[in-house]
Amino acid sequence: MSYLWNSEALVAAMDGRPIGHLPEGVTGISIDSRTLKPGEAFFAIKGEAMDGHDFATAAIKAGAGLLIVSEGKLPALGRLTAPMIVVPDVLAALEKTGVAARARAQAKIIAVTGSVGKTTTKEALRHVLSSVGKVHASDKSFNNHWGVPLTLARMPQDCDYAIFEIGMNHPDEIRPLAKMVRPHVAIVTLIAPAHLGHFKNLDEIARAKAEIFEGIEPGGYALINRDDQRWKLLEKMARDAGVAHIVGFGENSRAHFRLVDHELFPDHSTITVKIGGKETTAEIGAPGRHIVQNTLAVLGAARLVGADMGKAAAALRDLAAESGRGKRYRLRHTDGPFTLIDESYNANPVSMKAALDVLAVTPVSGEGRRVAVLGDMLELGSHSAKLHAALAAPVSAAGIGLVLMGGPEMKALADTLPDAIPSEYRASADELRPLLIDSIRPGDTVMVKSSKGIGFSRLVDALLKRFPADAGAAKPS
Repeated sequence: MSYLWNSEALVAAMDGRPIGHLPEGVTGISIDSRTLKPGEAFFAIKGEAMDGHDFATAAIKAGAGLLIVSEGKLPALGRLTAPMIVVPDVLAALEKTGVAARARAQAKIIAVTGSVGKTTTKEALRHVLSSVGKVHASDKSFNNHWGVPLTLARMPQDCDYAIFEIGMNHPDEIRPLAKMVRPHVAIVTLIAPAHLGHFKNLDEIARAKAEIFEGIEPGGYALINRDDQRWKLLEKMARDAGVAHIVGFGENSRAHFRLVDHELFPDHSTITVKIGGKETTAEIGAPGRHIVQNTLAVLGAARLVGADMGKAAAALRDLAAESGRGKRYRLRHTDGPFTLIDESYNANPVSMKAALDVLAVTPVSGEGRRVAVLGDMLELGSHSAKLHAALAAPVSAAGIGLVLMGGPEMKALADTLPDAIPSEYRASADELRPLLIDSIRPGDTVMVKSSKGIGFSRLVDALLKRFPADAGAAKPS
């Protein structure tokens, strides 16, 4: 059997104390008894809401090969007979395991941060690099103080490429994570007003994102958006961090990975990119100008880690949007089909405008309309009302036939929208649900866009439950 970790190496990695007869090795690492697979090691992490030690019995029943538990919790686990590794602190043990995984890795490591586009860029890198080698990447948005070490600890020793998403909403969060990951290439997608409630201005956000440069391996690369207004600040921060190579992507004439031409279509884009003096043309399977920009970073990173650029560019054709990040569904109303675009995972002023731009070019049929279902953009602090009200301009420009809004912060937009644009406001996603379902017409294109915390994914789920997939339509993209 192939093991992710043999038990001896796992004990050594975390400097733990083994109890019982440990298995020869473990096939994976889990922190969730609900998704644990037989043969995996279960790390009983204590979180803000739950303590993994309370689920030790459930982990054993699910087939855990061994448990990693805290010394202080051991008396309470006395009745358990499963093999264990005992440590002072389970999260610290996971971090040590991640550091050991990074030390043994031969892979080219890429780390991604930024205010918007982190997960999309990470998933595009996973897709593209999978065409040229074995890839390990963060699951979902595992980009925080437990998600990053967990992703590191799960990294197979024999993968060719590994991609890590690193997020933050306060200063000094990225620095320790970047130093664990030690990327060969660190990408900053864009600096935008996300998490602005925790910072004075965008310069402070840029400085926090620039902490990623401090973890770059000697001789490595900082890959920065050359079209970003904070390019110069990020470049300086990378230089101050001692980064050997600072390169840019974008339309800017000085970009190392430069967009020469592009054409946007409702369901895809075509691009011509100049890389290393050579022009490459590619089709991107997911639509949107923001996706084009992310793709420049993807191709740049692929080039910097030595991937076959022909195969990497060709793989972009099959790129598809993820659930909550632009995934499309063709659903069947009683009188005909309509299109649903799921953008319910995240929102800030930049991503909101990007989503509205995509909606503006997505066709409707018959008497159908473009319907924007908009929820709160969170963590904008004292800037929130102004930034929500400012969405009136991109909504007006997008040719929207109906705007449905929900959440306390969206009241600012509801109060600002011109009377000429049909709109309705409700205080919450749940109050908006019946109105949304009743509003759907055949031929509509409906986009749901919000921050995750406002719960608009429930509106997507309600539409998917109420309206069956259209059997005669193309598969969701």
